[in-house]
Amino acid sequence: MEPIPRVTARVLPVNPDGEVLLLQDVDPALPGVLRWGTIGGALDPGESHHEAAVREMFEETGLLIDPSALTPPVHRSTREFSWAGVHYRSENTFFALPMAADVEVSFDHLVPEEVGSVLAWGWWTPSALAADGGAVAEDLPDILTRGVEAVLGR
Repeated sequence: MEPIPRVTARVLPVNPDGEVLLLQDVDPALPGVLRWGTIGGALDPGESHHEAAVREMFEETGLLIDPSALTPPVHRSTREFSWAGVHYRSENTFFALPMAADVEVSFDHLVPEEVGSVLAWGWWTPSALAADGGAVAEDLPDILTRGVEAVLGR
């Protein structure tokens, strides 16, 4: 069966210490397998990448952001993955975003299919995520590095 195409906007909030805000989730089809991933998701019909990034930030963290604070795309990739037993091919666009480290994240606005799957949030440096081995994708530490460089110039 062919994977379902999916276009996403993903956000890399970067704090002044060079850490990126990530979410820990669990795929309902793989209970007990926890992994860290970025904020973001599929574009709604007629929605731009920037609009989706702003919406996803609010839904997944409770944080309202100004779309003009998003950097130009720092990374684009295509990745196949499964979620809840459904196979997808995702076209991902990643934006970085400067953010204070003392934000209050809330899961009160998750969409119903994310409730119970998004479990925690945390600040990660690319090197700490690489050492942890719990990233949703092998190249995620490299993508985080691009976000940190775009926001902090290092």
